Amino acid sequence: MGTEALISLRQKLREFGSACRGNVAVTFALGVVPILGFVGASYDYSHANDVKTKLQAAVDSTALMLSREAATDSADQLQSNAGKYFAALFIPPGVQSSSVNANYSSSNGTQIVVNGSAVVPTNFAKVLGINSINVTASSTAEWGSSRLRVALVLDNTGSMAQSGKIGALKTAATNFLSQLQLAAANNGDVYVSIIPFTTSVNIGSANYNQSWLDWTDYGTCSGGSWGGNDNYTQALCKAGNGNWSSYSSSQESSWTGCVTDRGGKNGPTGQNYDTNVTAPGSSSSSKYPAVDYSNCPQQAMGLSYDWSSMTTLINNMSPNGSTNQNIGLELGWMSLVGGGPFTAPPMVSGYTYTNIIVLFTDGLNTEDRWYTDQSSIDARQTMTCSNIQAAGITLYTVQISTDGTPVSSLLQTCATDQTKYYYLTSSSQLVTTFSQIGTNLTNLRLAK
Repeated sequence: MGTEALISLRQKLREFGSACRGNVAVTFALGVVPILGFVGASYDYSHANDVKTKLQAAVDSTALMLSREAATDSADQLQSNAGKYFAALFIPPGVQSSSVNANYSSSNGTQIVVNGSAVVPTNFAKVLGINSINVTASSTAEWGSSRLRVALVLDNTGSMAQSGKIGALKTAATNFLSQLQLAAANNGDVYVSIIPFTTSVNIGSANYNQSWLDWTDYGTCSGGSWGGNDNYTQALCKAGNGNWSSYSSSQESSWTGCVTDRGGKNGPTGQNYDTNVTAPGSSSSSKYPAVDYSNCPQQAMGLSYDWSSMTTLINNMSPNGSTNQNIGLELGWMSLVGGGPFTAPPMVSGYTYTNIIVLFTDGLNTEDRWYTDQSSIDARQTMTCSNIQAAGITLYTVQISTDGTPVSSLLQTCATDQTKYYYLTSSSQLVTTFSQIGTNLTNLRLAK
């Protein structure tokens, strides 16, 4: 090799020894494996968290279902049924194996504890030596000391015929009842009342001879600026130079069953009976005015655990009439405490009771006994909501707007807190929303 060739070779070797590009390539090649492993592991752990969420929901539901039978099942029966319920509820993809265990105890309070676990195989974390991820969930259902009383106050007005709302409400409400029925280990653990409302509420025509009814304004108004045949108050009729005709006693017996807002003849004066649950007394303003309303909704049902009858009531609801949320809300509250049209079951010593009202509506207020302007009606309802909150009752409000009706500040204020106000824009959201509320309520009977 010549001198020039040797010099050239030495130069190339020196350049090779000091070159960085080869080192970077080698370093990257060595580092890319753990980098990809960590990036992929985040996907695996995200999938495992999703499985854990589904596992918790399945364990919660299994605990509720077992609570209905745990006291009479043997240990083997309990475990066998736990496996069946769990298998039907927990079927997420990508799970290697899963198991469930149930234990019933009647010491220190009656309870059932359900523990579940699942093994989730990894796809990317294997390069880090992690072949699977174990997830667990636990749920304790206690009963015998906590009971629920729920009033469903449901809008049955004419606009509910639009956009599939009435059908969606029936599905949502019946599913909701099924959830609550499941949460009841024994009859009486969960009571539900159902109050369909329009401008009035139907409390049953068979009650026409009850002392808590006021027949003063049961008649028709013709002529003057009031006009029309649906009665609300003869004072308004006469103030509008109309002609008032009271119905006869024989017509009272053919009454449709609807009542409207309590209060004085000239407006909601005196004790604000339209905004509270003071029991009807001797004064006419404390009683429920009978009205001859052509758009009388389905008859309301007081607190009950007759799930079949409640389902039938809901399925028979039909849309008609205008919106008076407050009459539904006040009577929904009355159904929880008893008085007037409703007899609330006595509270049993040793139990704790949680009272809930769920108010659903698809529109803003348009008419009550005295007013046809929304602001005046809303002012009365604001008082009712404040009184409900002061009484310690949890109030959910659900507003559906398929026609662009804006968010109701009234319903936001009425809700116990902002997490209990729902604004929906499609009928399909009703089922999901009622299911969410139902889950919240049934979880009141899940200790953990």
